[in-house]
Amino acid sequence: MSEHRRKPQPQGGGRAAARRGQPGPSAGRRAAPRGATGSPSDAYGPGGEERPYGSRAEARRAAQKSSGGGRRRAADGAGAGAGGHGGAGGGRRGGPGGPNGPGRGRGRQVPAKKRFIDYPRAGRYGAARWVPSWRLVTGLFIGFFGSLVAVAGVAYALVGVPDVAKTAEAQNNVYYWSDGTQMVATGGETNRQIIPYEKIPKEMRFAVMSAENKTFENDSGVDPMGIARAFVNMAKGGQTQGGSTITQQYVKNAMLDDQSQTISRKFKELFVSIKVGAQEPKEKIMAGYLNSAYYGRNAYGIQAAAHAYFDKDAEELNESECAFLAAVLKGATYYDPAGAESIDPVGATPEANRKRAKARWRWILQEEVNDGRLPASVLQKYKTFPKIQNPRSNAQLSGQVGYLVDLAKAYLINNSDKTGITANKLQRGGYEIHTTFDKNMVKDLEKAVKDVRKKNIKPKLRPDKDKYVQFGGASVDPETGAIKAIYGGEDATKHFTNNADQTGAQVGSTFKPFVLAAAMSWGVRNPDGDPEQAQDERTIASPKSLYSGQNKLKIKEYDGNVWTDKDGKEWLQRNDGNESYNPPSYNIDLREAMRVSANSAYVQLGMDVGLDKVREAAMEAGLLKTSLASANFPSFSIGTSDPSAIRMAGAYGTFADSGKQHDPYSVDKVTSEDGTVYQHENKSKQAFRPAVADNVTDVLKTVVDKGTGTAAQLPGRPVAGKTGTTDGNKSAWFVGYTPQLSTAITMYRMDDNESSKKREFLEMYGTGGQEKIHGASFPAEIWHDYMAEALKGKPVKDFPTPEDIGEVVNDVPSPSATPSATESRPESPTPSATPSKASPSPTPSESESCGKWDWNCNNNGGTDNGGTDVGGTDGGVTSSPTESSDTGNTRGNGNGGLFGGPGG
Repeated sequence: MSEHRRKPQPQGGGRAAARRGQPGPSAGRRAAPRGATGSPSDAYGPGGEERPYGSRAEARRAAQKSSGGGRRRAADGAGAGAGGHGGAGGGRRGGPGGPNGPGRGRGRQVPAKKRFIDYPRAGRYGAARWVPSWRLVTGLFIGFFGSLVAVAGVAYALVGVPDVAKTAEAQNNVYYWSDGTQMVATGGETNRQIIPYEKIPKEMRFAVMSAENKTFENDSGVDPMGIARAFVNMAKGGQTQGGSTITQQYVKNAMLDDQSQTISRKFKELFVSIKVGAQEPKEKIMAGYLNSAYYGRNAYGIQAAAHAYFDKDAEELNESECAFLAAVLKGATYYDPAGAESIDPVGATPEANRKRAKARWRWILQEEVNDGRLPASVLQKYKTFPKIQNPRSNAQLSGQVGYLVDLAKAYLINNSDKTGITANKLQRGGYEIHTTFDKNMVKDLEKAVKDVRKKNIKPKLRPDKDKYVQFGGASVDPETGAIKAIYGGEDATKHFTNNADQTGAQVGSTFKPFVLAAAMSWGVRNPDGDPEQAQDERTIASPKSLYSGQNKLKIKEYDGNVWTDKDGKEWLQRNDGNESYNPPSYNIDLREAMRVSANSAYVQLGMDVGLDKVREAAMEAGLLKTSLASANFPSFSIGTSDPSAIRMAGAYGTFADSGKQHDPYSVDKVTSEDGTVYQHENKSKQAFRPAVADNVTDVLKTVVDKGTGTAAQLPGRPVAGKTGTTDGNKSAWFVGYTPQLSTAITMYRMDDNESSKKREFLEMYGTGGQEKIHGASFPAEIWHDYMAEALKGKPVKDFPTPEDIGEVVNDVPSPSATPSATESRPESPTPSATPSKASPSPTPSESESCGKWDWNCNNNGGTDNGGTDVGGTDGGVTSSPTESSDTGNTRGNGNGGLFGGPGG
């Protein structure tokens, strides 16, 4: 304790006096006595009225009002004489001073003001401050839920039920010939006939409810759990799926123009569905749904679907047929037994679709029994899948028109990234589609085929020889790639594989021009160079280069080693008819070898150039990678691949246009009510140097002038072309061109009826009364008759005069004195027209190397040598590779079915 506190204090002195001498009383531990006169007014001179303090609290409040200072504040008071350490500044024991407000004595703190939301929580420390109270959590939940209810209520009140008539107006798509005249109006939503609820069989209603919405008769129009699943899935970026009631599907199909899978559209669908469910009777909703839904085959509504699949009215459908139509509603692309390979060439084959449809049909019937909507006894009646009719029953699509429409549809859909037209948009209709097809040329091509067929093919006379004969053809403008005409088959409503767009038939010797183009573009490899550098040491070949025309020629690698098959047997290449050329030297130049179609010379040439370069040349010309066979066998050079007639015509057109390649296309322009939707832009690339392409043309002119293709001569016009025949006589081709038009014709035998389980190419020995079918026979005859009419009245144009190219490569081996023992093996390794089955093997790219006996390289050795299980015959432009079907690509590689083929 301080020394001065222990000393006696004079009268009127001491602590009390000190306090009274200050500007105000201390707020320390001891308050002024009740009788004290040390009021705040005394500090300002006499006359101030003495105020008694009633309590400590009053004294404290008075002191706080008059002084809030600390120790320094005392200097401003009554003077040092009254001071000491206990002045108004607050002594050791307290007072309102100090650095932080009230003194360190027993003075009370003023409580903090309470907050509306106590978070972080006051009076709690550490983690407890951040744990919300149950009152806060409950309040926020109630507030959030209440807000949602309010928003939903407002949305429900504001949303209106759209007018069905405005968004479900049916329209056709109108297709036009290249001259602007109308071809056909079809393909829109006009294939719809609204029927009343009473005419919709109860079996159809029951099937749909059991399959899609079991609680339809009692629900409010929506399935909250299904909507939740859809939102969660969309939030995750996944595929939208499931949960929609019949009411929601009706709203989406018939009332909402926006078919996008977005959250905003789902919200709109939800509220409209709730309102429709509350306002409309169930009968109207069910009828609206079944009359507006899409069933595939361009059939909108149950009545159109009944005719499309069963050729009967909806009210005549039985339980089994209704169950099938309910199955198709899940997605016609994958449940129509006819398939939709142009949309999904792998997943939507007829076989896969039929299997899916049958499983769902059976499941729906069983679900009806489980739901009490179908007696079990009735189910026992339907053991077999209902009989579905041919998808082409529209008379206006008969003849070639159906093939043409399918080709144009497929081009638009498969090039939607360019055209902006998806399958769904096309199905809604309203487009004017201007095609590249020349009406007169289409008629001329059809007539040429029919005339040859009528005159030579007699199925009744020679059922084992002439039955199942098929023709296909395509004609392309070399300067643009525009498809001018096709022949897809006898009738699009009877035979619905488009033979112009896909067949699976190997092209045989019509592939040889690509070998010659490769030899003049990249050259042959030098066998005397450094083996490590041989690929880069090449000599550009001339058409005058010499090769061996010997039959059963031992084929060698470019370095001179004999090529052997997987069994170690030497490859002995046969010529057609086992004929050798120019003995005893067998010297034959490449022009002459092309004229007589000597296989041995071009197989060896392909080995010298490199089969990877031959493959590259074919692709540069315009053939699709997916249509090319394995390039790991010598026979690749003589046509084991199976491109379409459209693509072959386009590839030869590349030679006709001096090496400029144009992708074939079938649609020039699309318009709608909004104006031009799509306009084709003609683009080309220089695939070959003009000297290369013009020399190929000059060699192919020799074939027509005095070779195997003389039947295709057009008096007064220059023609270049090539014949092609395959091993086993299972397909024959003629592909030729003038400067204005390139045309490919193919012929083969195959039972490709939809009901046929065994689809394979058949031999043509004796067909048409001829010992053997060659490309020089019926295909060349059809080509001639068609081209003579198609070019009638058009000016005669000459091909460019070719400049000299390359060097004379002499690669003639000494003739074999004695054939080896392996010469007795079966028929020559020329192409087999029977594609392999089941799974396709990978097709190596241009730069891909492959071991000779790598099983992934599709080595089947023997007489086939090369296989065709990667054949993809695509008549137009497609963005993704396709695979052959497991029946030998009889429906092509995703280019047939409903839409005919992507390109083209």
